[in-house]
Amino acid sequence: MKIGFIGFGNMAQALAKGLLCKNAIKAEDLGATARDQEKLKRTAGEHGITAFPQTRDLIAWADWLIIAVKPYQVNNILSHFRDHLKGKVVLSVAAGVTWDDLEEAIPGTRHISTTPNLPVSVGEGVLGCEDKHSLTDEDMEFLEETFGKIALILYLPTEQLGNVGTIAGCTPAYTAMYAEALTDAAVKHGLSRVAAQQIVYKMLAGTAAMLESGIHPALLKEQVCSPGGTTIKGVASLERDAFRGAVISAIDAANG
Repeated sequence: MKIGFIGFGNMAQALAKGLLCKNAIKAEDLGATARDQEKLKRTAGEHGITAFPQTRDLIAWADWLIIAVKPYQVNNILSHFRDHLKGKVVLSVAAGVTWDDLEEAIPGTRHISTTPNLPVSVGEGVLGCEDKHSLTDEDMEFLEETFGKIALILYLPTEQLGNVGTIAGCTPAYTAMYAEALTDAAVKHGLSRVAAQQIVYKMLAGTAAMLESGIHPALLKEQVCSPGGTTIKGVASLERDAFRGAVISAIDAANG
């Protein structure tokens, strides 16, 4: 099965990198096209992916087309190549583009709207999928077998896709800010930056693994906080500075 990317920006490259690093697909079965041909040749070439100068040639070659352009460009591109997309599967990763949008642009074509996040690039992503789609059982099997190797796949109502985009898509930036702040604090108190980064990144991965094992966040916090200890003093400081409120406000702003 051949997968073609229409648009090869950050998210498309993240998907391609993840699929390759997890051996979900071979490089020769990935192709891409983009407006900036020089940049495309460079970024696609880094991974052994075929760069197509013409979109119609990519469409003719691929079985699956991943639409990874700006949301405002989706309708024009799909409508223009509507006849060429017959018999193909179209998967959109453009934010805010839904079943209704795709159905209006390419009626009669099998399609699904999704919201991935950047950690798909290392095989630890989230792929929110609109539960309204026109894929066959065989298409769904390929979707889950292939993309399930790089992401947690969730099927959600249309109105919840935006929340997935915020919680999964925006928060890596917030988490990176938190990691950077922890590192700076460690350096302030005498650790080398290299050691601080190693500790912080491993702590984040370990904490995520514990939470994924089923422990409730509140219980994990309680287990770390000894009576009168250093951790509870730090927790109290975060509460005074409205840490949780600031996080919720950031999500509100991103959803706004």
